[in-house]
Amino acid sequence: MPDDADKQHKPKDKTVTIIVNGTQHVVEDKKVSFGELANLAYDGNPPTGENILITIKFSKGNSPQEGSLEPGHSVNVKDGMVFSVSATDKS
Repeated sequence: MPDDADKQHKPKDKTVTIIVNGTQHVVEDKKVSFGELANLAYDGNPPTGENILITIKFSKGNSPQEGSLEPGHSVNVKDGMVFSVSATDKS
């Protein structure tokens, strides 16, 4: 049975500050998904439609340090990580 001393040594949940399209956002998870980033970039209302293509690039990450995020995937985040989210019309 854990005692109070054990509770003091457990890591506490911490928030992470990331930058999405130049705006700071605080997230509570160590991972963010493609969909979460699209929502952050477009204030919860990302563009939709059959010709809309959203691309997400990141830098200042852990491993990998930079790259692209594909729909349906997530990436581990760290403080100061930078995301560039853009939507284009394929028509």
